[in-house]
Amino acid sequence: MSDCLFCKIVKGDIPSTKVYEDDVVYAFRDINPQAPTHILVIPKAHLGSVNDVNIVNSVVVARIFEVIPQIAAQEGLTGGYRVVSNCGADAGQTVHHLHFHILGGKELSLEMA
Repeated sequence: MSDCLFCKIVKGDIPSTKVYEDDVVYAFRDINPQAPTHILVIPKAHLGSVNDVNIVNSVVVARIFEVIPQIAAQEGLTGGYRVVSNCGADAGQTVHHLHFHILGGKELSLEMA
């Protein structure tokens, strides 16, 4: 999508602090971190949210979940981490491009977990 913030980041039109990239996945540091380590992991192909995952494109999500532990290890998140995906306005999704937050680097609150 031409007006999607994360699509623009993937294309390099908007700068980001990349932590991982392959043919399918792009990961970068959140500009408003909610934990000492806060990384966004996105598919390079545009999917609006979890609601858009289907039998045809679910391999993309599988790849993301193969990569997340690698990123967590690379970041030294040995004590654990949280993976979050907000789906829709009521859940707080502000960018309508499927993405997963990796949060860690401290003991996280159980509130809203």
